[in-house]
Amino acid sequence: MPLRLVRDGTTVQFMKGRIAGLVVSAVLSLASVVLFFAPGLNYGLDFQGGIVMEVRTEQPADFGAMREGIEELGLGSVALQQFGSPTEVLIRLQQQPDEPSQQRAVAAVRAWLDQEVPGSRVVRTEAVGARVSGELFTAGMTALGIALLAMLLYIWFRFEWEYGVGAVVTLILDVTKAIGFLALTRIEFDLATVAAVLTIIGYSVNDKVVVYDRMRENLRKFKTMPLRQVIDLSINESLNRTIGTSCTTFLACLPLALIATGPVANFAWVMLFGIVVGTSSSIFIAAPILLFLGERRLRKTAEEVKAPA
Repeated sequence: MPLRLVRDGTTVQFMKGRIAGLVVSAVLSLASVVLFFAPGLNYGLDFQGGIVMEVRTEQPADFGAMREGIEELGLGSVALQQFGSPTEVLIRLQQQPDEPSQQRAVAAVRAWLDQEVPGSRVVRTEAVGARVSGELFTAGMTALGIALLAMLLYIWFRFEWEYGVGAVVTLILDVTKAIGFLALTRIEFDLATVAAVLTIIGYSVNDKVVVYDRMRENLRKFKTMPLRQVIDLSINESLNRTIGTSCTTFLACLPLALIATGPVANFAWVMLFGIVVGTSSSIFIAAPILLFLGERRLRKTAEEVKAPA
């Protein structure tokens, strides 16, 4: 017998809490906007600029040991990633105050590699300036904007405009909460984090499309049922699938958040937060917005249904 997290035939009236859900979401999003300006995001090397060093080792690199050793040099934020084969490492150092400091940082890393990683050699060294980091930041924000616009057009094309507006407004609220989470936890905001936010958008939209599909089916099936009851029924019918998918994805990301380090851990923590926010917003944000927008157009109200023809 398959395991079901929610028993069949549940009749939870979610729309009774629609006002509370919208108010709480608005307050959290407003607080996230405040956190964006003060204390602000902890921008990573991609957006702050810094030093990039490509290193090749004789044996497959031990990324954990290398990261810990270079961080002990006191050069600020350090990020490592595999660059091609396991023996190719890309080291990114925080932007230094001036040119002499950058040269000393590169020399310190070279000396550490010569001592702790014998046989390694630095293939190239580059400095990422403010202009390049600014271009990366603009590109990341543009990607987020295009993703939101694409989701609006997709849902608008597949459903009515009320569904599209409800989904995009909910996505904007989800993204602002993710930004607030980053500002509060001081997780580095870099390209990996932008990828996590884009993944959250895709995951959240997928969950909302499933719920919206069930609502559209029930609107056709129950032609006299008021929209509020249709929405509650649809959420209850898709609740088992929604919670099951969220729990599976959550458990898949949890080990990465607890064990991994660097950009991978940051990606996983943002994903965990996004899964919780995206799942709850499908029920308490997207559905109430659809109810307010489509009460008259998608379905008659309860009073109109009871009235004689």
